[in-house]
Order: sequence, then structure tokens, then C-alpha cells
Amino acid sequence: MPKNAPKKQSPKTGTNKRSTARLAAVQALYQMDVGGTTLKTTLEQFTAHHLGSEVEGEQYLPADADFFHQIVAGVIDAQLEIDPIIDASLTDKWPVSRIDATLRAIMRAASFELLRRKDIPANVVITEYVDVAKAFFEDDAPGMVNAVLDAIAKKTGPAQ
Repeated sequence: MPKNAPKKQSPKTGTNKRSTARLAAVQALYQMDVGGTTLKTTLEQFTAHHLGSEVEGEQYLPADADFFHQIVAGVIDAQLEIDPIIDASLTDKWPVSRIDATLRAIMRAASFELLRRKDIPANVVITEYVDVAKAFFEDDAPGMVNAVLDAIAKKTGPAQ
């Protein structure tokens, strides 16, 4: 199983298209970070081959492609703003550059939404990305994602 493949079941039929878009955005950001693919290539590849595809015999719900594009492109455009905010919410010994690439993708995507998508309640963003973390990790990583995103939400927006 590839490193960026969820360890547990991912969104399938019956799940919100935005949830699926978030999961795909995390996978795309991971691919760009680790594989060095360009934004254009990644967006084209995911749009053509991953959103709403059958993967390992499981049919996945089509993602909200526009929302997927907004997250991935938004993270890339705002990364110089996003990473220091994540760093400030992590322990001094673990800056964003040292954390696992999948966790980094999760935190960047969620931070983008917390900073730039004020139309989406912070508690919804946090819950969605903790669920994404649970799809990839079985240890305490989802709790860390929750704590970091909660700290970012408190620093960057009104209480929700």
C-alpha cells in the first residue's frame, strides 16, 4: 500500500462530496510534496484519474472537483503564510518541515480552509480533517491534528 493511501476505509457512497474532495486534496498535496509534481500536473491527474474512481475494487463517491481545486491551489498560493502558522502551533522541536508528509498535507489543507474559507465553520473544518487523519493513522496523530487545528482556529478566527 502506498504511504499516502488511507489505512482505513475512505469516503465512499453516501459521504459528502466535500469530504471526498478534502481527502483527495490531502493525497494530491502529499504527492506534490514528496514527488515534486507541479500543481498543473497534479490537478490534471487527480481530476482525470482519482476523483470518483474505483480504487482497489471500491467505488468512491465523486468529489466536489471545484472544492478540491480550491484547496490544492489555495494551499500552494498561501503556503508561505500557512507554514509559519502551523509552526507556531507545533512544539518547538517539531516544525512543520519535520513532521510526516501526510500530516503536513493534512495540516496545510485544513489551515488553508481555516484562514481563507471563513464561510465554513472552524469546527466543521477541524472535524473533517481529524477524520482524514484517522483514515491514514491509527496512533495519536489524529489527536495532534485536532490540537494543532484548534490552536490555529483560536488564533485566526472567531470562536465557533
